[in-house]
Amino acid sequence: MIVDTLANRHIYQSLSPRLATALAHLATTDFSQLPVGNYPLDGDNIFVIVNDYHTKHRSTEPFEVHQKYIDVQYVFSGEEEFGYLPLADQTPSKPYFDKHDYAEFDYETNKANASYVQLKAGMFALFFPGDVHMPGTGDIATAVRKVVIKVKI
Repeated sequence: MIVDTLANRHIYQSLSPRLATALAHLATTDFSQLPVGNYPLDGDNIFVIVNDYHTKHRSTEPFEVHQKYIDVQYVFSGEEEFGYLPLADQTPSKPYFDKHDYAEFDYETNKANASYVQLKAGMFALFFPGDVHMPGTGDIATAVRKVVIKVKI
């Protein structure tokens, strides 16, 4: 897992060409002008999801993990917290669902081992396969516009 601001995106561009494309897209796109929805950037190799929502309390949300895609989660406006949990020794509450590339992990079972990080406007998080995460949470419901770019490994 990596958490940083777009100002430092150059540090991570060498990790993969697709990741470099995703980070450049975040830096050069005015997401205030795009409607909520899914947008292909490079077919199923890289695609963009623009979403507006209100954060929810962590106790109501599951953790998730992916196998095929890196999640690049960028907060365009608002702020949220996300939970993080190392995959080691965790048992999913819902098994891996190949079609949507995720498995879920129960909050109650895993809350003692989780850490939480604030993600403010202009910040992004990279979640790699094995990074169990719970996005979109906060103690108070807060409006967020978030862009998630899915980068195929």
